[in-house]
Amino acid sequence: MIRVEQISLPIGFCDADIIRCVCKKLRLNKSEVMHFEILKLAVDARKKPNIRFVATIGVDLKNNLEKRFPNLEYKKSSKRLIYEKKSTDKKIVVVGFGPSGMFAGLALARMGLCPIVIEQGKMVDEREKDVENFWNNRVLNKFSNVQFGEGGAGTFSDGKLNTNLNNDLCKVVIEELHNFGAPKETTYLSKPHIGSDKLKEVVKNIREHIKSLGGTFMFSTKLVDIVVEEDKLQKIKVLNVESGEEKFIETDRVLLCVGHSARDVFRLLKEKGAELKQKPFAMGVRIEQKQSDINLSQYGQKKVEGLPNADYKLVQHLPNGRAIFTFCMCPGGQVVASSSDEGEIVTNGMSDFARDKENANSAVLVNVTPEDYGSDDPLAGVEFQAKYEKLAFSLGGGNFNAPAESVGSFVYGKETKTDINFSYRPNLTFTKIEKCLPSFVSESLKIGLPLLEKKLKNFAKDENLLIAIESRSSCPLTICRDENFESNIKGLFPVGEGAGFAGGIVSSAQDGIKVAESIYRNL
Repeated sequence: MIRVEQISLPIGFCDADIIRCVCKKLRLNKSEVMHFEILKLAVDARKKPNIRFVATIGVDLKNNLEKRFPNLEYKKSSKRLIYEKKSTDKKIVVVGFGPSGMFAGLALARMGLCPIVIEQGKMVDEREKDVENFWNNRVLNKFSNVQFGEGGAGTFSDGKLNTNLNNDLCKVVIEELHNFGAPKETTYLSKPHIGSDKLKEVVKNIREHIKSLGGTFMFSTKLVDIVVEEDKLQKIKVLNVESGEEKFIETDRVLLCVGHSARDVFRLLKEKGAELKQKPFAMGVRIEQKQSDINLSQYGQKKVEGLPNADYKLVQHLPNGRAIFTFCMCPGGQVVASSSDEGEIVTNGMSDFARDKENANSAVLVNVTPEDYGSDDPLAGVEFQAKYEKLAFSLGGGNFNAPAESVGSFVYGKETKTDINFSYRPNLTFTKIEKCLPSFVSESLKIGLPLLEKKLKNFAKDENLLIAIESRSSCPLTICRDENFESNIKGLFPVGEGAGFAGGIVSSAQDGIKVAESIYRNL
């Protein structure tokens, strides 16, 4: 196979267009092309309105014609998690089945190590019912919600796959996701995403595969204690949150894949003497716009048949020393209630694979540093988050309504009616959102939003909505670990986003694989 880059394709291109463009570039006849596949595809909107796709195409040629193009030679390899089987006399436990737990569990199962997976939330289908009950009826299940349950917080998100395809482990993650049901496009799009609807099926398929290799699952089962002797893990105590039954599991290796919202686990680790340290994170709001406005700014038209709904990624350094940036942008998506405890408001964004809803949204965040926490306690960042989530809950009316305000009202203090059909459920309460934000976050947003509007027209126009509070972009602490990925409590392996070592689906999955492989090497 040869690799042909910078192939310009029209909107709505077909196979014949690809072959024609490849042959023109290589000066070949169409009859000499045996097979092709798209290796990379991106939208090129630099010359509006002449928008094109730019592609990298892998091509197999007849009669060994590849020899004419030695500089374009490309060897395609299938990236899979494949290992020689090993065994251990003690059980290996994975706590949490988000992206890091899924891929740690998958790797361990492929190694023949039959992991036990503990997840305090429910299986994804039942979890989805709990989430809908919360969004529609304000009934929060604190164990099974947007943050907790099979698939992790990423299951109710856009399913973005932030990729570095020069990284072999990243390729492994993407290929495995595709093998378990992610659309083919995720293997070649420059900005791939699975979408919340497709991701649920991928999660179930990974679970069933792990079970087929001897892994076991304990859903609605929460880690409540760890037994440590001489700084070494001996066993863990778990609670079935539905039956109330407690039991111990003898184990000397636990992978903590608990996610950034596992505050009870962080408190348990502090109590047990695990080394924790503060870490910066970011806080702000969700902004919701009409998707047609974003398309108009990015494409020059409100809707272009054959193009995906447009996205954006913005950042601005501010004169006050802070930075403002967008995060987790969801084209054609919705703003979702993501609380994991009573008395707190947390927002996030979500899209299905089609990204075909009326509005766009993204987090607009301001950097928060440990100096802002007001304490050197390793959990001070957690308490900082919780303080403002509680203020948002109270400001929204104490019933899981989220506080909201138009951009015009928030930034300029002028009465502005929004024309956004907002997507947040259960509802919004229109109020002054700065009452639930740290003063430096509110100040930075007021300075930064007009600057971002200059970078992207219609991003922060007066009628757009700001919905508070976005506070769980990342974990505000790190669970320290050594070169073998082990904490100072021997046998305890912090993993992924909740441990402070990843951010997003792909990086969390990669971290899960790395930790599993370290355990495998040291058996």
